[in-house]
Amino acid sequence: MSRYLEIYWLMVRNSLIREMNFKANFLLWMVVEFLWFLGQIVFLEVIYGQVSNIAGWSKWECVLLVGTHQITSQIFQAFFYVNLAELPELIRTGRLDLNLLLPVDAQFAVSTRKFGMDNIVNALVGVAIVVFSLAKLHVVPSAMQIALYVVAISFGVAIHYAVMFGLATVAFWIVRAQGLIYGYFNVFNIARFPDSIFPFSVFKVIFTYFIPVIIVANVPARTLARAMESPWAGLLQLAIGTVFVVALTRGFWRFALRRYSSASS
Repeated sequence: MSRYLEIYWLMVRNSLIREMNFKANFLLWMVVEFLWFLGQIVFLEVIYGQVSNIAGWSKWECVLLVGTHQITSQIFQAFFYVNLAELPELIRTGRLDLNLLLPVDAQFAVSTRKFGMDNIVNALVGVAIVVFSLAKLHVVPSAMQIALYVVAISFGVAIHYAVMFGLATVAFWIVRAQGLIYGYFNVFNIARFPDSIFPFSVFKVIFTYFIPVIIVANVPARTLARAMESPWAGLLQLAIGTVFVVALTRGFWRFALRRYSSASS
């Protein structure tokens, strides 16, 4: 484990050095992400100018939900998104071979090559929005609630990683899988909406139980905002969903590697 941590720290350090060589690009992406997040808040302001609640969610509960989604998505993008988006190209060009020769797990090697510092900064903006929303709701979460919130966020990041890793692995069989990856990047934005607005349907069943995207922000947001509700059912569902998709995509990756003959051979 210490060897993996040391290797990962070296990758993070190299990514930071690379980011600092292009400071304007670093700052620009921070501004772009912040403006996109601000657009979501403005959208909520417009909606709640007409109604008092949406499917039982008040204005500041929804703002807290959006902030939670921001934290989850930005942490995911910081640690994994760029690496997974580049995986199909590694497979297509044969550059994956170099990662397979490294003395570490191949999945670890392809998933942790780059790190986005600008996304961490934007995740902190999400944290600020969550804290501000709690103040508006007059809610002071307990230490247990905060701990459960952090655990739920971790589950959410793992779900996004596992699903997108599985989609990227499809590149072993198709020429370009970037369309699947970018498509999921749009789909996981449904996590910023209250789950109660979705009517019971095949769509809700799939994205709640099999690909549990809908609940990745809803469960932690409820854990903080609604102290009177027991969080355990939602956390258990989120934990089961995480284990399911992580194990499934890990098995799919190993299955793909056994049939990989190298694009460069």
